[in-house]
Amino acid sequence: MRSDAGKLSLILLMAPFALWILLLIVLPQLGIGYVSLREKIGPGQFTFGFGNYMDFLGEPIYWNTLLRTAWMSILVTILALLVGFPVAYYIAKIARQRSRAALFLLCLIPLWVSDLVRAFGWIVLLRETGLVSGALQWAGLISGPVELLYNDVTVVIGLVYTVVLFMIVPLVSTLDGMDDALLEAGYNLGGSRFTVFRRIIVPYAMPGIVAGCIITFMLTAGSYLTPILLGGKNSSWFTEQIYNQFITRYNWEAGATFGVLLLGFTSLVIWLGLKLTGQSLATTVAKE
Repeated sequence: MRSDAGKLSLILLMAPFALWILLLIVLPQLGIGYVSLREKIGPGQFTFGFGNYMDFLGEPIYWNTLLRTAWMSILVTILALLVGFPVAYYIAKIARQRSRAALFLLCLIPLWVSDLVRAFGWIVLLRETGLVSGALQWAGLISGPVELLYNDVTVVIGLVYTVVLFMIVPLVSTLDGMDDALLEAGYNLGGSRFTVFRRIIVPYAMPGIVAGCIITFMLTAGSYLTPILLGGKNSSWFTEQIYNQFITRYNWEAGATFGVLLLGFTSLVIWLGLKLTGQSLATTVAKE
C-alpha cells in the first residue's frame, strides 16, 4: 500500500511538469518542424520536402547571419563566464555567511524589471544625448556628442548584463559545495594561487561552468529585444530574421525553417562544447 501511495504521489507531482513540457515545448516544436517541411506550390497548396532548407542554404545572408549570431553568442558566454566566475567565487567562498544572501539579492535585482526596460536603460545611458556622452563632454574628453549605440560592442555589453546572472547561479551552487580543505591542501603542497585555481577550483567547478555556459549561450542566441534595440538595423541577429519571416513577410514556412535551424545549430554547438570539456548533461549539476 505504501509503495502504491508513493507511486501515486510521484505521478501527481510530476503530472503538471510533464504536461507543461508536452504542451509548451514538445508539441510546439513538432508543429514548427511540420510547418518547415511544407513547400508552397500554389495558393493554399503545399507539398512536403526540404525545399525551405535548400532555399536557406542558397541564400548567404541567412546562414551568414546564423553563423554571426552563434559567434556573438559564444563571445557573450565567454565574457559572462569571465565576469561571473569571480563574483560567484566571492559569494560562495569568501563572503561571510550572513552577507551571502544580500549579495545574491543584488545579483537578482536586474531580473526585477523586464528585458525591454533594461534595454531602454542602456539606451538612456549610451545614446547621443545620453548620460555617458554628457559626462564625457563635461570632463572635456570629447568635443561634441558621441553616439555609443547601434554597434556590436553595445550589443555584447547589453547581452552580458542580461545573462550574467544565469552564469553566476550554477557557479555559486557548485562552488558552495567545495570543501575548503581542498584549497588548504593545495597551498600546503606548495601550489601557487594560479596552480590551485587551475588544478583544483576549475575542475571542481566544471559542472557549474558547463551548466552556466549552456544556459547563457541558449538565452543569448534566442534573444530578440536586446540586439534589436541596442544594435538597431545593423544588429544582424538571427532571431530578427525569424521575426521578419513570420510577422513581416507572413512566410510561416520559412520562419519555421529558421527556427528549426537555430535550435539545431545551437544544440550542435552545445554538444561540441560538452565533448571538448569532457562533460555530459548528466554531470552538469552541483556536486554534493
